[in-house]
Amino acid sequence: MNLTANQRQQIKTLADLKRIGYTSKSIKQELRDNLVRKLKNKETVFEGIFGYEETVIPDVERAILSGHHINFLGLRGQAKTRIARLMVNLLDEYIPIVQGSELNDDPLNPLSRYAKDLIAEMGDNTPIAWLHRSERYTEKLATPDVSVADLIGDIDPIKAASLKLPYSDERIIHYGLIPRSHRGIFVINELPDLQARIQVSLFNILQEGDIQIRGFKLRLPLDIQFIFTANPEDYTNRGSIVTPLKDRIDSQIITHYPKTIEIGKKITQQEAKIKPEQWQRVKVNPLLQDMIEEIAMQARQSEYVDTKSGVSARLTISAYENLISTAERRALLNNEAQTHCRLSDIWGVIPAITGKVELVYEGEQEGAMNVAQNLIGKMLRTLFMKYFPNPEQMKKQKDKNPYKKIIDWFEEGNTVDILRDASQKAYVDSLFKVKGLEELIEAYHAHEPYEMKLFLMEFALHGLAEYSMISRNVLSSGLQFRDLLSGMLNMSSHFKDDDDEDEDDLRDFRRRR
Repeated sequence: MNLTANQRQQIKTLADLKRIGYTSKSIKQELRDNLVRKLKNKETVFEGIFGYEETVIPDVERAILSGHHINFLGLRGQAKTRIARLMVNLLDEYIPIVQGSELNDDPLNPLSRYAKDLIAEMGDNTPIAWLHRSERYTEKLATPDVSVADLIGDIDPIKAASLKLPYSDERIIHYGLIPRSHRGIFVINELPDLQARIQVSLFNILQEGDIQIRGFKLRLPLDIQFIFTANPEDYTNRGSIVTPLKDRIDSQIITHYPKTIEIGKKITQQEAKIKPEQWQRVKVNPLLQDMIEEIAMQARQSEYVDTKSGVSARLTISAYENLISTAERRALLNNEAQTHCRLSDIWGVIPAITGKVELVYEGEQEGAMNVAQNLIGKMLRTLFMKYFPNPEQMKKQKDKNPYKKIIDWFEEGNTVDILRDASQKAYVDSLFKVKGLEELIEAYHAHEPYEMKLFLMEFALHGLAEYSMISRNVLSSGLQFRDLLSGMLNMSSHFKDDDDEDEDDLRDFRRRR
């Protein structure tokens, strides 16, 4: 029953509640009724959840319609907790409770000893309070130190002493989080991390509606919508959901990562915390946004990354925030009112990558920094083919090779530095000095605006480096592009014992080209 603020103010006692014909409703029925209404009205039930429209969301809606407790099973960063929190919107805006009750007692169906005694004493004059739906959500992260007292409750000796009550009296119980969530949603995140003996304490609450505290058995038919989240990795690495508890959780819903770049971009754009002044100062083209998402997709299938652990959507969110900040910092250093993100700015997102991926043994040997650069390289190779012709195929066409002038310019001994903090003028000058680069962009992307052409000019250099047409070296202050042969000679100079062998290899490589 949804009442206006004025109507709620007028309902202050149990008699007032009876007068308007209020009827009690379980939380599962409440969720179901509001979901039915939203579905009939074609309303979006879970705002801001992208990519689950045909998979996870229908499963959640079916579980709610069935009145099920739910376990969300999926890797980290798959919006499991976010969906649980959004279920609060399916509750009635306000519900009446017995004023002063710690268990949110329904005035028409009291649960606690306090509420029962108060109603027995005051009858229809029992005072009523109104509880907002935002206060009917409780969330607990399962950690090994969580105790039965935290979740269920414990005997409070101070209460017993002050009230002069024996330990057999339920009034001396200090209730835990679950009883205090009566008539609400209770979420346990990372359920397998909960010790098995603590999981066992949930059996009766889920099924029979009674609790036991230090041998004190109390019939307490709690009305709670339970939601659990779990990571599949936990089943083998850190713990497991005990079988009887898993059997009592009615619906297990499997989540997943975004299946397309477009869905990933929607999530990143929604979740990234970009300040208004950053939006005004920094512009990002859609291709660079695609690149951020592609890094995560490459990480999820990389041989260096532990796929069982997963690659959270937080990687792309943090990476996007770092990307904006990299460009903003450069603009501030050069006193520029506005700037566009450059492809070289993507090296500024490496800290967001190294902190978000779990490496397997081979990845640990390679090193987090090298793995991050490897992911960036794979991203560049993947997307380069969508904007430029295949360099390996073009190499066979000799004079018709659109990259020939660029490669020849580097083979003449020329180099170009793309410095991290270079001003816009220095950046543009660096790109335009590469012979054939502007001509390449005009041939394939003449319709693009000027700023996008600059971006594609730099993209062409990175792509050629990834396909071993030229070399790219990481400098302390940015990147340097040069002839592939001189780049290899520069690398080989670090291995003086193998100079002769390296020279022979390089000559053979040059002849093959």
